This record gives sequence, structure tokens and C-alpha cells, in this order.
Amino acid sequence: MSRLELARDAYRAYETGDRELIDRLLSDDLVFYSPPDPGIDRATYFERCWPNAENLKAFDFVRLVENGDEVLVTYEATRNDDTRFRNTEVLTFAGDQIAKVEVYFGWDV
Repeated sequence: MSRLELARDAYRAYETGDRELIDRLLSDDLVFYSPPDPGIDRATYFERCWPNAENLKAFDFVRLVENGDEVLVTYEATRNDDTRFRNTEVLTFAGDQIAKVEVYFGWDV
């Protein structure tokens, strides 16, 4: 699979609540960065971030660009209450797994 397909699968895991899928996609040494979560590890990611999958129903990709080991993703997400927001994320791959995630957010749509 291409890294673009793997990135799409990561967001599909959120849409469907598929923990097994996201588990396979994230490396054991994942490091996750966002303003409230600077440099958390995989276990902390699953504690703090994965529960948000229950609140999301759809991702519409605005930008999906592969550059070397990185995939740049800008999306507009729809929550279960139909409110929407826009984020940009940089996914860094090690082989076929996501090893680092950088999240930039703050837009309501």
C-alpha cells in the first residue's frame, strides 16, 4: 500500500471506530504532538486521543500530499453533532507505520 492509502486508513479507523486498524498503523515507538499533548507516547495517545473516535463521523480531505517519509494531511472533519472543524497533520512514516504525528488545529468550519 502507498503511504497515502495508509494515511487514509488511519482516518477511516476514526470514522469506523476500528481500533485494530489504527493499532496496526501506528508504530510501537509512536510520538504524538499537539498543543495539549506535546510528545506523548503510544500508550498515552490511546488514552487521550483515541476516545475521540466516538465523536467523529467523517473526514473530507482538503490536502493529502506525500513528501519523502511524510504525508501532509489537511482535512475537514464532521462530528456526530454535525459541527465541523479543520486540522492539518504531518504523519511521519517508518516503513509502513506511522512513527510521528504532528497536529495543528484551531479552525471551526
